[in-house]
Amino acid sequence: MTLRILVVGAGIAGLAAARGLRVAGFRPEVVEALPATVVPGAGIYLPGNASRALRLLGLDVPLRPLGDLIFRQVFLDVRGRELFEMDVAALWAGVGESRALSRADLQQVLLTGVGGEVRYETEVRRLEIVDSGAKVEFSSGDVAEYDLVVGADGRRSTIREQVGLGGPAVPTGQIVYRSVVSGGPPLTDWTALLGRRSAFVAMPMGGRKLYCYADETAPDTPNPEDPRKRMLELFGAYGGPVPAILEKIEKVQVARTAEVVLPSWSQGPVVLVGDAAHATAPTLAQGAAMSFEDGWVLGQELRDAGGDIPAALRGYEQRRRPRCAEVRERTRERDRTRDVPPSLRDPMLRRRGLRIFTDHYRELVSSV
Repeated sequence: MTLRILVVGAGIAGLAAARGLRVAGFRPEVVEALPATVVPGAGIYLPGNASRALRLLGLDVPLRPLGDLIFRQVFLDVRGRELFEMDVAALWAGVGESRALSRADLQQVLLTGVGGEVRYETEVRRLEIVDSGAKVEFSSGDVAEYDLVVGADGRRSTIREQVGLGGPAVPTGQIVYRSVVSGGPPLTDWTALLGRRSAFVAMPMGGRKLYCYADETAPDTPNPEDPRKRMLELFGAYGGPVPAILEKIEKVQVARTAEVVLPSWSQGPVVLVGDAAHATAPTLAQGAAMSFEDGWVLGQELRDAGGDIPAALRGYEQRRRPRCAEVRERTRERDRTRDVPPSLRDPMLRRRGLRIFTDHYRELVSSV
């Protein structure tokens, strides 16, 4: 069947949606506001359900040589003493491998799955819902009509705003720091040190590099002018592998996390996917996984509905909303646990941490 479909955004969610639509037999166009020369930095951790979704999308094979497999997560206190550990290989057995890799490498894998050109430096200036679909005016001045527009333009989505599906994302109060370190200490496990309303996570990502993700809960503090200096202040007294990692950190990306919670993900022939629809804090590392799953389900629902777009969008939201709500609630729960004072939290995690943190993923082991 021939449907005119536009995907707005060529990040993880947009490319996953484009791939899911292609697998289902459609040929979407993809536009991206940024230039092609903008390459995502830092790394990313993909849990087992992300790997399963990539397998459904037919993108698991090109992923295999990339990054490093993660078999175990180790949680330590601020001095580097063990709180508990999780066997993630066992947790995701029969689902998929857990892997840490470069975001740029993941982006390349996703681009190979699109099968067509991405039109870079192309913004959607205006979007109007009309009887026959959606009328789109681009920054180039071109105007085109589509049967379906997929908003995959992130938590600050302009598509969401233009069709009145919701306002701006709501800050969670977290500041996050991301860095890739070369020449750091040898690390074989995903390793987290939990401090007071802050955490430092490091993991091997292949090529003798470590991906570091750190955060602090600081709702009333502005973003630091010097993120590297702030990391040294925050985590300089941490134990375990942190001192050796901090010595090697050069560039640090800083961002604030935010949530998107909407009453509906679609308006007429316009639908939201990924962070544009259901962003959360990245504590459970489920942002990419949810985007991959969104792309797969959207394509399948559209195919199964025989091109009936309203029916497909209803089916997509009915399937995806409970799962994404589960991720949001478990993310909030883990963040609340992390922010309990260490004198209370650490003894609790030594006793029950494995069970508590395993439960956060239990619902996600089931199929998409």
